[in-house]
Amino acid sequence: MIYLDNAATTSPKPQSVIRDVTNALKYYSANPGRGGHTPSIKAAEAVYKTRTAVKDLFRVSSEENVIFTSGCTHSLNTVIKGVLKKGDHVVISSMEHNAVLRPLHRLKEKGMIDYTIARVTPGDNDATVNAFRDAINSKTRLIVCTHASNVFGTILPVERICALAHAYGILFCLDAAQSAGVIPIDLSENAYDFVCCAGHKGLYGPTGIGLLLVNSDVLLDPLTEGGTGSDSVNPSMPDFYPDRLESGTLNITGICGLGAGIRFVNHHGIDKIYRHESRLIQRLYHELSSISDVELYTADPKTIPFAPVLSFNIKDCESEKVSEYLNRRYGVAVRAGLHCAPLAHRMMGTLDRGTVRIAPSIFTTDQEIQTLKIAIKNFSYNS
Repeated sequence: MIYLDNAATTSPKPQSVIRDVTNALKYYSANPGRGGHTPSIKAAEAVYKTRTAVKDLFRVSSEENVIFTSGCTHSLNTVIKGVLKKGDHVVISSMEHNAVLRPLHRLKEKGMIDYTIARVTPGDNDATVNAFRDAINSKTRLIVCTHASNVFGTILPVERICALAHAYGILFCLDAAQSAGVIPIDLSENAYDFVCCAGHKGLYGPTGIGLLLVNSDVLLDPLTEGGTGSDSVNPSMPDFYPDRLESGTLNITGICGLGAGIRFVNHHGIDKIYRHESRLIQRLYHELSSISDVELYTADPKTIPFAPVLSFNIKDCESEKVSEYLNRRYGVAVRAGLHCAPLAHRMMGTLDRGTVRIAPSIFTTDQEIQTLKIAIKNFSYNS
């Protein structure tokens, strides 16, 4: 199997991740911070070790501002529903994932908030920033923006959009689902108020674990309430992080696996990972651009900043048909359809059939990209 669906979930996982998940099940099956016995203390130490690794990777101000969630979707919902009050307004980009659009749409349906979609102009950061500026009004409380499109790899000018938000006294939330572990994120230099990350993508952790990094004095309302092992006599949730947002028993196996994934990323280096994956995408783009039936939707990745993701279609063919062919005939796993991002497809004119998406990882080889190119070429000529 040639696995090229790493924008959804990285595979294979590093052996160190598999080992640490197994060890967590063996040695840390106790509630961290909920008891004075040895198993509980060891579990708490394992959780803290990963919390520290996250802090160091993203340069978060304190381990307390590292919140473990069930995934990036959980993190985004926590920010959106933890910040907004009735009458608030939100600005998002035209490339947002449904993890951003759907909670906002639901709140709007309930008559609580309103939101505006700012159109992204790929390759023109000034136009994109101006679109966000024009979308702001007197009730705007929050801007949520993807770092990089999960469909087209477009990197948005998030530093400038964040600065714009703060100039108007607006909070800024970065959706780093597609960038964490691939593109550097340094909270000691960038003033993002909240950063939401998936643990199972570029950080090479298991599924079911995510991160919310808090870089603001704002105290979010918790998405869920329950036991924290702290201030237990109080019927209200604690007013301090991480306990305020971490009710219930933590996913210790996922946290340990995430810690191993972060050590794997640190060992290889984010810059090296990005260069490897980007080189493969650039090569594939060049190869596909020479096939007459292939439709590409972005500029040459050599000419613009991009995340290592590439979408394409075969003329007059459904994306799902191409994906099925690649899997059946060549054992190549890619993603087809709308990728849970209809806003991006609507903007790029591909909402009717979606796209075929290619996303390599550090494990992807040149030979695998060559096999994919041959497979696409054969499909194009025989379809």
